[in-house]
Amino acid sequence: MKIATWNVNSLNVRLGHVLDYLKEEQPDVLLLQELKMIEERFPELEIGDAGYNAVVLGQKTYNGVAILSKQPIEDVRRGLPGDDSDEQARYIEAVIGTVRIASIYLPNGNPTPGEKFDYKLAWMRRLISHAKELLTYEEPLVLAGDFNLCPLDDDCWNPEGFAEDALCRPESRALYRELIYLGLTDAWRAIHGNQIGYSYWDYQRGAWPKDHGVRIDHMLLSPQAADLLTASEVDPRPRAKEKASDHTPVWCDINAG
Repeated sequence: MKIATWNVNSLNVRLGHVLDYLKEEQPDVLLLQELKMIEERFPELEIGDAGYNAVVLGQKTYNGVAILSKQPIEDVRRGLPGDDSDEQARYIEAVIGTVRIASIYLPNGNPTPGEKFDYKLAWMRRLISHAKELLTYEEPLVLAGDFNLCPLDDDCWNPEGFAEDALCRPESRALYRELIYLGLTDAWRAIHGNQIGYSYWDYQRGAWPKDHGVRIDHMLLSPQAADLLTASEVDPRPRAKEKASDHTPVWCDINAG
């Protein structure tokens, strides 16, 4: 099962790129983040014509997450548990075949300090709590998406310049480690070890041609999924297209039905 994740930074703008990716790469599952549209505007017809089912949690102008799958999508959960007052569309989870999969758009958290950073940390604590519950199911689990977080200095082209950024703050990294220490495996890092690889390049200051990037899109696997992992890559090609998203797809392949 090839599972890919991609922050498309507006599906309205990037729909053609997404349809091209589905046609050319044929992932079994594609997780999308930052749709920036309400659910009623989701291009269900175009996605269906491409051969994919879809479940969506939308929001006007901001956020928004989706799961696209060639197989039936079951046991759908919309929204991250733990705060009924949270109206931001950042989490959707479902079961596809034998694998439970979540599409995650973790809050950016900038500027720091401030309310947005506090929200990021609180959201991460909720994710940790929910992940603990999901891991008790002892099934293949993939938590993937835009985590807005560089786990290590090696995941950022300029660690000193990003030291006070919410992506790299020690509080953010500490909670990410707490999540990983539940027993999750970073799929890309498991395959590539200490290699440098980025998944996001800012639109400003020539970041893309200079390879001034950060690795903030991650795929975290439960032990049952990690045992089935065969490959994981960052695919930089969509970032080179005209009117590209500032993120590029990341994917992993697990030997599961």
